[in-house]
Parts: sequence; C-alpha cells; structure tokens
Amino acid sequence: MPATRIWLKNPLAIFTANALDARGGLVLQNGVIVEVLALGQQPATACGQVFDAREHVVLPGLINTHHHFYQTLTRAWAPVVNQPLFPWLKTLYPVWARLTPEKLALASKVALAELLLSGCTTAADHHYLFPDGLENAIDVQVESVRELGMRAMLTRGSMSLGEADGGLPPQQTVQQGEVILEDSQRLIARYHERGDGARIQIALAPCSPFSVTPQIMTASAELANSLDVRLHTHLAETLDEEDFCLQRFGLRTVDYLDSVGWLGPRTWLAHGIHFNPEEIARLGAAGTGICHCPSSNMRLASGICPTLDLIAAGAPIGLGVDGSASNDASNMILEARQALYIQRLRYGAEKITPEGVLGWATQGSAKLLGRSDIGELAVGKQADLALFKLDELRFSGSHDPLSALLLCGADRADRVMVGGQWRVIDGQVEGLDLQGLIADHSQAARELIAG
Repeated sequence: MPATRIWLKNPLAIFTANALDARGGLVLQNGVIVEVLALGQQPATACGQVFDAREHVVLPGLINTHHHFYQTLTRAWAPVVNQPLFPWLKTLYPVWARLTPEKLALASKVALAELLLSGCTTAADHHYLFPDGLENAIDVQVESVRELGMRAMLTRGSMSLGEADGGLPPQQTVQQGEVILEDSQRLIARYHERGDGARIQIALAPCSPFSVTPQIMTASAELANSLDVRLHTHLAETLDEEDFCLQRFGLRTVDYLDSVGWLGPRTWLAHGIHFNPEEIARLGAAGTGICHCPSSNMRLASGICPTLDLIAAGAPIGLGVDGSASNDASNMILEARQALYIQRLRYGAEKITPEGVLGWATQGSAKLLGRSDIGELAVGKQADLALFKLDELRFSGSHDPLSALLLCGADRADRVMVGGQWRVIDGQVEGLDLQGLIADHSQAARELIAG
C-alpha cells in the first residue's frame, strides 16, 4: 500500500528559498516533497489528503544553527542582566556547574518545544558542560529531541582550559583531552546519522578560544576530518576574546583558527562579529560558515555580524537564537525579525529584505550544517514545513503576507511538520503536556539558582 499523498493546497503565500513557483502548493509523500505546483496547477495524480492552506503562509522549516539548551534554566537572572560576555560567563559558570541530567532533560525539552512552536524543525545545540554526574549530557539531549520529533545537530562541546591555567571556566567544569575525544568518538559511532532525512547528527565543538587548549582544537579537527563530521565553536564574538587570543597565542582569532586546522568548509562559527577585511576574505575563500545571533549580540552589546561582506567573500550565513541566558528566548521567527532590523542598521533598508533573512534562516542555515535535504521547498527535499496564520490583531491591515511575518512580529506557528508528520497543530505541540513541563522546568530553574 503506497503512503498517502498529501496536497498542501493554494497557500496564502509561500517562501521556497529558491526560484520555484509554489503558489499552487506542495504534494508530499513518504516524508518528502514530490511535487511543487505553480499557480493554478493540479497534482499529477489524486491525493488521499488535501490540506487547504489558504489561510497560511508556508515556509521551509526554520533551522537554528546555534543554541545552548541548558540555559533555559537561567533566563533573565538579575545578577547578569546588565553584564557583557566575560563577566556574564564568570558569574554564570558556577551556577551551570550544578546542572544534573534531570535538569538538562527539562531544559532541552523547553528549548526544543519553544523552537518548534516558532516554526523551527532542526536545531543545532552547543553543549559544553560535563560536570561530575553529567558525563552523558548528549545522550540526554538525544532523548529530548526524539521525544519532540525534531531533527538536531547535537555538538559535543568541551572546555579544557580552566581558571588555574589562565582560562575563563572554573576547574569543576573542565575535562581532560582524552576524555573529550573518547566521548566524541562514542557519540559519533552511536548516534550520528548520514544522508537525507537524518534526524540526529553529531558535531565536535570545543567551546571557545578562552576555554579550550590549542591541543584539543587541533585534535578535534583531526577527528572530525577522519570521521567526516562537522566542527563548531564560538569565534570573534567580542573584543575581549580578540585581546585574549592576542595575549595568549600572539594571534588574532582567524589566525588562531587557521593555526589549529579549523579554517575550512567543515567548520561553522557562532557570532563572527570582529573580523577585518582580510579575515573576511580568508573565511570566504575557505567556505567557513557563520551563524548570526542578533538577539544575543544585542543583549550582550557584542557588536553586529558583517553578514553581507561575509556572503560576498563566499562564506555561508545562517541564523541562531544562541543560549537562552543571552537571548532569553528560543524563537526562530523572532530571531529572523531581529536579524532583519540589526542588519539594516549596518547595510541599509534596500539591501536587507525579509526574503533574504528568511533565506538565512532556512537554506543558509542548512548549508552551515552541511545539509542539502532541508532548508528549501523543492522536489526531493524533506517535508519540513512551518505554517503561520495572519489572523491576530498585530497583522490586521497588513498587505504582503511574507513581509508581515517579520515586520508585524509573528512569534508562533499555527502548524509545523517534520518529515511529513504534523508536530504542531493549532499552535500546540502534539503529545506534549506543556503546562506540566513549564511547572517542572520552573521548579528546576529555582533549584539550580538556589544551589
């Protein structure tokens, strides 16, 4: 018995992230897109199900390429509300060091549910905290992703340069290099899926120049190359970080990245703010990707990513919400709105369009994760979709539906599909006791702060 063909019919508006005319809708089967219909076109053969999308703006599922799920437990915490990155980190590290598997599971579910409700279908998380008792943090996250029915690139982060050796993190949060590399190999062997439709993937992600040794950076690059997985880290987020690299390594950030074997297309970097023109050219020539995190960059007053310069040089650009302690939300459609506005401050209104920014949140983000099966609507791509309604007060009087999503501040999808399965219906996550999750997570957050 062939799987049911579903016609997502005649959407109010549709963004394909390519040049295809999909105004007649999409035909889905076996979790993939099998037809893209132009205006007035009918499916080639009869469809068992028809979903009337005339009230919906349809997007490819949004792709979040940088997050820290665990940070949902320390949102809007008064001692760090007005701090820039380095003091913010030093104040929070001791709190985060008390993380447990149970609290991480709750934090991850909250982050994923919030992302899903915002139209996000694939999320990359950067988890780098492995205190005693939390050695299996990534395994915990895998279960949360499966429970929510999403896709994820879970990065095995690491910190190996503690305060005692001149780094930023406290000693109880750092691990030895051998432990990091052994666990990285275990996770890749156990969980990393390859090819179209992959649900769980693993990448290697030493945290930052100020929290890991050059040795673990080099060893991670060699391991990623031998096992064919991707590399991720924070880079050029603040001027403090640049100063740290100059003082400790005698190198600017991109020179340091090159010195440890990371400058290449396997790598994507979070933030990428403080690059000079020569560094931008080198990143572009290497095909190294940059995840723009506008809300976090504004919250911590870090600066503005030079997106168009990077793109012109050849570097892919994607979007990320960053951790929920420096953004305080895990909402991808709102992140796209922030990107639109902060980038207009840098480049002007004419050069930064809603379509361009939505392209970063979909096809651009997919490139960062090394995926060609998600991030756009075309035949053969995964049926990962985000559908938004424009029936709230904030949209009343709007004329262009696609622009309205960002300009009028859409913050919640009406329906979300992952691999052909509806995961959000009528603005609710299927099978999730949201109120119970909020109650348990809020209690865990209070306990974490209280110590």
